[in-house]
Amino acid sequence: MPAVLGLNFHHDTAAALIVDGRLYAAEEERWSGVKHNHPTRKGTLAAPVRALQWCLEAAGVEPQDIDAVWAASMRPNPAAGWWLTEERDELAALLPAPLGDHLRLLSHHTAHVLSGYLLSGHAHAAGLVIDAGGSSLGSDFGPGRERITGYDLRPDRIDRIHQSMPTVVPGPVGPRRVHSSLGHFYRNLARRVIPPGDEPEGSMMALAAFGDPQRYGPQIRELVRLGDDGEVRIGHPWGSADSSTPLLLRGRVWTADNVVEQADSDRADLAAAVQDVFSESVIHIARHLQRLTRASALVFSGGCALNSHLNGRLADDSGFDTLFVAPAPHDAGTAVGAALYVWHYQLGQERLQVPTDAAWGPNPGTLKAGAMPSGYRALTGLGADQAPAAAAALLAQHRVVGWVQGPLEFGPRALGHRSILAHPGHAATRDRLNAIKQRAAYRPFAPAVLAEHATEWFMSAGDPFMNRVAHVRRCRADRIAAVTHHDGTARVQSVATDHQGLHELLQRFHEHTGLPLLLNTSFNLKGTPILRSAEQAVQAAAGLGLDALAVGDTLLIADHVPDPRALPQPSLREG
Repeated sequence: MPAVLGLNFHHDTAAALIVDGRLYAAEEERWSGVKHNHPTRKGTLAAPVRALQWCLEAAGVEPQDIDAVWAASMRPNPAAGWWLTEERDELAALLPAPLGDHLRLLSHHTAHVLSGYLLSGHAHAAGLVIDAGGSSLGSDFGPGRERITGYDLRPDRIDRIHQSMPTVVPGPVGPRRVHSSLGHFYRNLARRVIPPGDEPEGSMMALAAFGDPQRYGPQIRELVRLGDDGEVRIGHPWGSADSSTPLLLRGRVWTADNVVEQADSDRADLAAAVQDVFSESVIHIARHLQRLTRASALVFSGGCALNSHLNGRLADDSGFDTLFVAPAPHDAGTAVGAALYVWHYQLGQERLQVPTDAAWGPNPGTLKAGAMPSGYRALTGLGADQAPAAAAALLAQHRVVGWVQGPLEFGPRALGHRSILAHPGHAATRDRLNAIKQRAAYRPFAPAVLAEHATEWFMSAGDPFMNRVAHVRRCRADRIAAVTHHDGTARVQSVATDHQGLHELLQRFHEHTGLPLLLNTSFNLKGTPILRSAEQAVQAAAGLGLDALAVGDTLLIADHVPDPRALPQPSLREG
């Protein structure tokens, strides 16, 4: 069987390898410790050296065994074509010779959309990619970058059927072409709403739930014009990276420099208006794609697909029967999309099975002797059944538990392999965790729920990759206050029976409490990536002051916490 490699050298550097139909994928940030693996100098290219090395070692192959290497192009270039010699040569020089010799490039947006479509299980689907900007490959208008791209996708072809176009605006030295971006629009406004130190886009989405979208809605709608055939036009400079130009709203000036001077209620109202206009714009494009393709399924990817509140609305209002959001819709996912492209379209191999988890990375390793942090004691050799049982008993007692089990998740969400878990019943738990993780108090936490019970608690079945919100059933909301957001929604992760990390634990917790769900958040320190190894987990658990940490069949318990084996045994309660 062939071995194919997909890479991303730009933002969120990553490697993905398919050998004998098995996918191995990892992000370089998990080794570098630098979130998104940002280079020190803007525009610098970097190879995912350690992620690539792990993929090769895990699959048991050498560089010379790789049949094809593809990566997503990123840099704009007037010489648009199927691949750009200049960028290809620059990237190839970062790889060992056997791999660099094979390297080819495909469009950034095509890699994005295939990272979803080729894992979705759908034969015919519309594809939509929206982000800050992609590459010039595949562009129909010459120099520029992909901003919004629509596809008609089938097993034997990839048709690009919709693309945003630039506009000409007056400039200081004459007319100039501007290519606005919905991704930049959201980020631009987020930097005017969220103070420095907090992640702008995710924080603004959370804050929007507390605001009145009507207060600034009319003014924000004036910045974005929705036209025929899915057209979206954003007034300059609001669709660019410029967040310093003053935005005047009702006599108040908004810039990234004065955000700390704005009242919390005003910031929430602006966040709500931006979230509404942004969502309406994406739904407008999606409805156009539905008319063009007549497909029943929409595959959504790109950085904007990380907006889980948008995805909840998109699932309900786009006109498609099914929404599939790529498991890793951010830039790292283009490595997966590139590998899947060559595997299926170039080599004619069968598509991979639809995943219910994104655990494509390395195992955590074992806890080293002498690694015990001060203030903790260890229970060892608990076995596959005893570790979930002990952790569930602690969680039922409202203890906060670090959970490190099996292969590392790929993507920005912790899906139950490198997670911090807690009882979802009390709002005070949410407040405690926001303090532990040094997050703004208005940020919500996501529930991980047994898939077979999801619709008992939420108005939709959720998403296995935690990529969309659903409304909590009103009759249930009080029982899961720690994961119910201010607007009555939750970003639901549905956990299938074959989920190696969480399913057994959720069943045990259900037996204790009658609740088939847990609060699930990423295991990391503020400003750092999700952790990778057992050693990192021990250090982080002690630093965060967690009550317990489960790594494989070993459970570390803080000295102030009772032995879980002495806690009451579960008796299934009515849910």
